Amino acid sequence: MWDVVKKAKPYVAMVSLQFGYAGSYIIATVSLKHGMSHFVLVVYRLAFATAAITPFAIVLDKKSRPKMTFPIFFRIMMLGLVEPVIDLNIYYMGLAYTSPTFTSALYNAMPAITFLIAVILRLEKLKIKRFHSQAKIAGTLIMIGGSMIMTLYKGPILEFVGNRGQAHHGSAEGSGEKDWVKGTLLLIGSCFCWSCFFVMQSTTLKVYPAELSLTALICGAGLVQGSIVALVMERKASAWAIGWDTRLLTPAYLGIICTGISYYVQGVVMKEKGPVFVTAFNPVTMIITAVMGSYILAEKFYLGSVIGAIVIVMGLYSYVWGKSKDPAAKLSSGDEKIGATELPTTASNLPANSLQ
Repeated sequence: MWDVVKKAKPYVAMVSLQFGYAGSYIIATVSLKHGMSHFVLVVYRLAFATAAITPFAIVLDKKSRPKMTFPIFFRIMMLGLVEPVIDLNIYYMGLAYTSPTFTSALYNAMPAITFLIAVILRLEKLKIKRFHSQAKIAGTLIMIGGSMIMTLYKGPILEFVGNRGQAHHGSAEGSGEKDWVKGTLLLIGSCFCWSCFFVMQSTTLKVYPAELSLTALICGAGLVQGSIVALVMERKASAWAIGWDTRLLTPAYLGIICTGISYYVQGVVMKEKGPVFVTAFNPVTMIITAVMGSYILAEKFYLGSVIGAIVIVMGLYSYVWGKSKDPAAKLSSGDEKIGATELPTTASNLPANSLQ
């Protein structure tokens, strides 16, 4: 029985994270539509994340925490800049212009972006004559095609049980609909930043293998840098005001669940099962978000978004299958680490990413 529970833990952890990420899409949309500044939201989110993770990092990583060096410090500062600051801000801007379901579906294209970055940096080795490499290339192209469909084609509105006959005041209609393409481009940029973050996180964990401490340091670095950006962009005191409403609930939820806990859980699962395993759970977030968005926000579904999401998922699993056949993608026995060419290929969180 204990063996069964132990084997089920990674699955339970990843499915639980998908519910957390889906909730983040919804709650962040509500706060942004109520006028909360995304610059301020990022700062408060990182403040909650830092406060929640740091005590555990101090106690639990006391004996295993490596010595801090300048190269490691520089990596942490870059990690804090790329993901918590740049990525989250453009992600929230893109989310405000589109919708939660659209955003969660588009984020399934992140493995394609990560794969392209890895090939450019020569961190991903391709053997064109091998069928699994061909599957990875085909999956990447299919995911890019699905993203283009979602960007360029909206199509008619599809009505489901959850949103039929409802007033769509909380949906993607409104001030943001005219900037749908702009929002998509921002989300693609967010995917690029998130992919870069995973590549950098993967290499940093090899020289600083203390997940809790690394998470706390990344959140702290992002908090400092994000505060500087927010103070420059938001000078009105009213923008920083919070009360016992979504302005407090949203950053607390996003910071604790979708930043602090998700960074740590993803790192643990990634070291045990590999990034391909983590990637395979991405479409679960899209399904949960679609259901929640339909009932809570009366969100509209467009034919182009549905077709594009289906195409992206097809490409995703073609890529995942090909990646699983890589010799370097398989974990060796014992406590050996992932191969040098193994790269994370998912977006969690979320800030999902924030995962986000």
